[in-house]
Formats: sequence, C-alpha cells, structure tokens
Amino acid sequence: MATILQLETATQVCSAAISVNGETVALKEQMASNIHAGSLTLFIKEAMDMANLKFADLDAVAVSKGPGSYTGLRIGVSTAKGLCFAMDKPLIAIDTLQMMAGGFLSQQKGYNGLTCAMIDARRMEVFTAVFDSGLNYAGATEAKIVDEHSFAAELASGTVTFVGDGALKCAAVIQHPNAVFSELNFNSAANMSALAFKAFNNSQFEDVAYFEPFYLKDFVLTTPKKK
Repeated sequence: MATILQLETATQVCSAAISVNGETVALKEQMASNIHAGSLTLFIKEAMDMANLKFADLDAVAVSKGPGSYTGLRIGVSTAKGLCFAMDKPLIAIDTLQMMAGGFLSQQKGYNGLTCAMIDARRMEVFTAVFDSGLNYAGATEAKIVDEHSFAAELASGTVTFVGDGALKCAAVIQHPNAVFSELNFNSAANMSALAFKAFNNSQFEDVAYFEPFYLKDFVLTTPKKK
C-alpha cells in the first residue's frame, strides 16, 4: 500500500493531494497568482485532514518538478524536500507536462491522437511536450515560440489535442483541421496519482539533498526601467 502526498506549484495553480495506491482520495487547490508561498502548507494540512491522515502515515512525497514558474517550482520543491527530510520519506519527482497530459488522457478513454501539453511562458512562447495515447513522449520537452508552422508534422499525422494554460493563446495561430484546444485545466496534484504510484513501485526516488527543479530555461532577473 502506498500513501503519497502530492504537490503541484509549477503554474498559477497551488495544489495538494493525497493518493492511495494510485487513486486520489483528497485534494485542496486554488488557481490564483502569487499564493503558493502563503497557501501551500495550509493546503497540505487541509488535504491531510480530509484523508484523516497523520504525516507518519505517508509513504512518500511527490512534487511537480517542472518545467514551469521559477518561483512556483522553488516553493513546491523546497517544501517537498523539507517534508521528506523531516519525515525520512522518499521524494518522487513528476514531470509537469506529463502530469497534464495524463490528466487529459484519464478523462478521454479511447483517445488515439496525440496530446500536446503547454505551459504559458509569456508572449507566444510555451514550455511544451507531445505525448502519444500511452503517455509516452513523442518528442522532446522544449521552450517553443509558436507560429503557424508549429507542430506541422504532428498535425499531419492526425488529431493533436492541445492542453494547458498555454494552449488557448495558440489557437488563433495554429489553425489546422486536426488541432483541438481544450479549455479544461489539468495542472492539478490529483493528476500525479498514477504516475507517482508507478514511480513508487519502481523505487524511482530523488536525492533529497541534491534534487533541483527542471526549469528548462535559466531564470533571468530584470530591473524596471527608470522613469
């Protein structure tokens, strides 16, 4: 039996969930800007209370590793590492884009097309990866500036469903009969459950001391222009 605390902070969603043997049993989340630092630990407590669990009952902690927001990832990963260190529990890292695609596929039984998960990286840039119907990577994870030629090969092969907070802004640019754009949100710790359970069973654990988020792009500090 595997009871896992799951944290998602890679986007504007702040999310904490509990899963038991790959099934989500408790979830607390909210979508809002800049709430992760003040809300994540509260959401963890509320999810634990919903599941009627104590921290000693946990077998592992899973965290969304990125790509995504630099600040959000730092908060989620540092919280997960702190809990693992304090409780002497293993740390599981879940690819954020794969988690999103998995959430979509779990609601679309029998879907045989490709799923393109997108996280908004401002302007027309997205963090993205494409997955087949078995949730296998069908291409590299990349930071991509989207134009009318983007994903031409994938779209030529059949249906591609674009999901995530970066998808809808691309709808006006990617105009192809095989392109489908989902308005649903899949950035949720609840969508980690199957992936976290699989990783737990395969003992795919991270080094708590040295694990770092997958930022994909280097953080660039900017200063405001002087008036």
